[in-house]
Amino acid sequence: MHTPSLAAALCCIALVSGCGGSTGPYIWFHDLPTSEWGDSTAEYSLGVGDTVRVQVYEQDSLSTASKIRTDGRIGLPFVGEIVAAGKHPSDLAKEIQARLKEFIVSPRVTVNVESSQPVMVSILGEVGNKGTLTLEPPAGLLQALAQAGGPSDFADKSRIFVLRRFPQFRRIRFTYDALVQNEGGAATFSLRTGDVIVVE
Repeated sequence: MHTPSLAAALCCIALVSGCGGSTGPYIWFHDLPTSEWGDSTAEYSLGVGDTVRVQVYEQDSLSTASKIRTDGRIGLPFVGEIVAAGKHPSDLAKEIQARLKEFIVSPRVTVNVESSQPVMVSILGEVGNKGTLTLEPPAGLLQALAQAGGPSDFADKSRIFVLRRFPQFRRIRFTYDALVQNEGGAATFSLRTGDVIVVE
């Protein structure tokens, strides 16, 4: 159960040590595509450890239930390996449909979440308590910071980052003031399993 967060933490440590405190590319939270935001009313984003049922209409042999592995992928007949973590079920269904068109005329695919896991993230840097956090969805960044004891006296509150691996790697920058005051909707940003928070 702890493997995804441990793997994320190890990945993050390597990334942070390679980037240094003030270097490395990042994207401001307000420039992030809307598909990578989430709130309590948005469509669920799939995470590592979730089990999904992929149903292909009138193709029972291709319909299956799969658990999303620690690499964010599932394996499906004909489709092969496909990244599921970080995607909405409807978007994943469309992607599977597109791949199946090579083998089936007008495939119809639905993806349903059979079971979901708590959101597991890691937090590093200038916070009260570093380590792994287990949060109930929807899990906000401000909630995670509070659970970790908040930024320390030595923290640069203008340099709070979320490292996200799925569906592609991003280093997302926030300021503490933006989170507290909900500037640009920062307080509605939801974390996903595998995210790593770094407070510099």
